[in-house]
Amino acid sequence: MRGADTFTESLFSMRKLDDFVPKSHPLRSIRVMANEALAKMDRQFAQMYEADIKGGRPSIAPEKLLRAMLIQVLFSIRSERQLMEQVQYNLLFRWFIGLAMDDEVWVPTVFTKNRERLIKHDAVIEFFNEVVSIAGKKCLLSGEHFSVDGTLIQAWAGHKSFVRKNGDDQDNDGGGAGDFKGEKRSNETHQSKTDPDAQLYRKGKTASELRYMGHTLVTPHVAQNTSGRRSAVPDAIASSVGYAISQQKRKLIEQGFGWAKTVGRMRQVMVRGLKKVDQMFVLNMAAYNLVRMRSLAQVRP
Repeated sequence: MRGADTFTESLFSMRKLDDFVPKSHPLRSIRVMANEALAKMDRQFAQMYEADIKGGRPSIAPEKLLRAMLIQVLFSIRSERQLMEQVQYNLLFRWFIGLAMDDEVWVPTVFTKNRERLIKHDAVIEFFNEVVSIAGKKCLLSGEHFSVDGTLIQAWAGHKSFVRKNGDDQDNDGGGAGDFKGEKRSNETHQSKTDPDAQLYRKGKTASELRYMGHTLVTPHVAQNTSGRRSAVPDAIASSVGYAISQQKRKLIEQGFGWAKTVGRMRQVMVRGLKKVDQMFVLNMAAYNLVRMRSLAQVRP
């Protein structure tokens, strides 16, 4: 018999948010690790808000704020406004953040203002450090070697905003369609009006763009030169098993950059200013660590 296309909404629900999340969902283990890191930051959170003890409306709980920021990274949500819209109806997001079904969703501007407090007190950096500490306890870190590499992050600013610092700039001719081809422009003489912290960078033969630089540290990286020139790596080391493993593991650093630029939307940041870009980059690396730790936990006994 054909069922009727009807909708009857229940007045009460006897199910918890946790009941809607599959037991095998990846966010379950990520949330456990994130909460462990946040619990260690309780004293720092208390110091952040101690100036507000005398009164005023309670702020967004910093733990919930950081979990919401993780959701924004993990699910490639482009803005705080879109994040708040999805939290309104997404039970998975509400469960991860710690909001009940009936809790009001934050206004995007309030969310942004509270996030700036985290920048002031380096809360995201401390969260990253606590995540790394958890990885150390799980024996997922190596103390023998390390590798450092950097990547270029495109700023939320264009070439037309890159004008002379002394104000004597002839690039724009009324309409804003500046013709700067052939002109010498450098970070010493020019600065972006849109994002003053952005710098002109280039990689290889690519064009110079307004960008930031992000750096990460992973396992060993020692490049062997086998094209006839001299190499700083002795033959005895280059032929060892450990060096062969190093040549494989050092490529992991590019995976982190690739993840941040695709999933984390760091290819071109949608925030301006060094502090905000730094916060987003560090948060992306913390989220990537949590994802990696969750994946490694599936293959380890």
